[in-house]
Amino acid sequence: MANPTAAMLVIGDEILSGRTRDSNMHFLAGELTRHGIRLTEARVVADDAAAIICAVNALRTAHDHVFTSGGIGPTHDDITADAIAAAFGVPISCRADAMALLRAHYDRAGLEFNAARQRMARIPDGASLIDNPVSAAPGFTLGNVNVMAGVPRVFEAMVASVLPTLTGGEPLLSQTLRVLRGEGEIATGFGALAADFPDLAMGSYPFVQNGAHGTNLVVRGTDPARIDAAMTRLAALFG
Repeated sequence: MANPTAAMLVIGDEILSGRTRDSNMHFLAGELTRHGIRLTEARVVADDAAAIICAVNALRTAHDHVFTSGGIGPTHDDITADAIAAAFGVPISCRADAMALLRAHYDRAGLEFNAARQRMARIPDGASLIDNPVSAAPGFTLGNVNVMAGVPRVFEAMVASVLPTLTGGEPLLSQTLRVLRGEGEIATGFGALAADFPDLAMGSYPFVQNGAHGTNLVVRGTDPARIDAAMTRLAALFG
């Protein structure tokens, strides 16, 4: 059986403007790889309801799992929850369990549970909450879409909450051969080897070090014996 696939939707004007550097996709890709889920697509959209709705509906029909980051905070531009509800065609309202979590958190902190903070308890109908042990404001899962915060520490905690509930596949493994040759020199042989191992993914990634051109040749798959066999052939060609 093929490994499940996933997509990530990064939401936020601050990412597209260059003000904030996204690290969540890098983190998610590593965690999904270890869980046997292939991250095969990622998109970045602005804080625009129509763009979010369009992207969510496209991704959730094409992939087993979708993860979003950003736009579930207390301010006016945090519109992700409303957009997800619209994408699924369901109502959204403040939910009692989310309100209780947030009220307890702000009571402990001695802070007012004001109207802005209560916005973070707005959850689409039919969604289940994603635990947030960092700042209490929950994410949520609706269908195959997991909606999470953009703050990296919170996003990472939410991923840790969600992953155990997802069925993965065989862990995705990889090995790398580093050669001091440019891609143009190794392309023909590497392409022929890839054709001999259609069950594996092979990629070449060039680098320049101390003025010398080289290439990292990466072999990925779920069968360690097949990866070993491909690496043995690879080393014989370019080692």
